[in-house]
Formats: sequence, C-alpha cells, structure tokens
Amino acid sequence: MKLWIDGDGFNSAGRQIRATVKEMTADINRQVLSRGVRVVNAIRNAELEVLKGKRNGKVLRKKPGTKRRYRPSAPGEPPARRTGNLRLHWHGQVKSKNASRGGVSIVAELESQEEYAGYLENGTENMAPRPFVEKIKEKAKPEIEKILKEPYN
Repeated sequence: MKLWIDGDGFNSAGRQIRATVKEMTADINRQVLSRGVRVVNAIRNAELEVLKGKRNGKVLRKKPGTKRRYRPSAPGEPPARRTGNLRLHWHGQVKSKNASRGGVSIVAELESQEEYAGYLENGTENMAPRPFVEKIKEKAKPEIEKILKEPYN
C-alpha cells in the first residue's frame, strides 16, 4: 500500500501517519513476542503432562544393592521418572529477529538441559527408544494454534 500527500499543508499529516504506523507496528511486534512466551509455556505444560504418570516396564531396583524400586518405561513409551531431572530441567526461550518492513519473526523453543534426553528419545545400541518429543508437540499443538489465532489489538 502506498500513501502520500502532496502540498505544504499536509507535511505534518504525513508525519503523523508515519508515526502512527510505526507505533502500531511496534505494538504488534510486542504482542508477537508475548505470544512467543505463551507458546513456550504451552510447550512446557505439555512436556510436564507427557513426562508424568505411571509406565509399563518391568519393576527394577533404583540402585543395585538397595531395596528401593521403580517401574521404568517400556520401549515406545515416554521415559518414566526415576530422578525427575528430565522432567524438571528444561530451558525455554523466544528468539526474535527483525523481518522486512519493521516486523518481527520469532522462534519459540524448549530444550532439555539433560544430556541423556537424546539417548532416551532415539535409543542406543542397548536400549530401545522412549520417544517423547512428538508426543509433547501433539499435546501442545491445540493450545499453540489457539494462541497464534488470537486477533491483534
């Protein structure tokens, strides 16, 4: 869209229009970033849901030589909670970069801080995968879509 006003008396009107558009763009950019944070929170809530609950693996001892036991996950199930570290150690962030025409582009991400998360997700030579990433995405998707479809003020 192009907008221009010719003539001496309209210079201030043109400046006002540009200032208003700039202000509206900044406000929408703030709303986009805010939605990014809400999306990260939705992913985090889905992660907490997926990684909680009982699993169906064979009961094992927590540590050799102790009487404490736990039930791990069966192959194909999300990982069971043994220490709780996988469930609790996640880092969420919203990365933004300026897009064309003064807009903003964002990436909302949640990343596990546990080095063994990849081994659980993909499996190892001695362990079948305990996938959880796609289940988290599926669980979070409806809430994310709802957030992103909200009208801008």
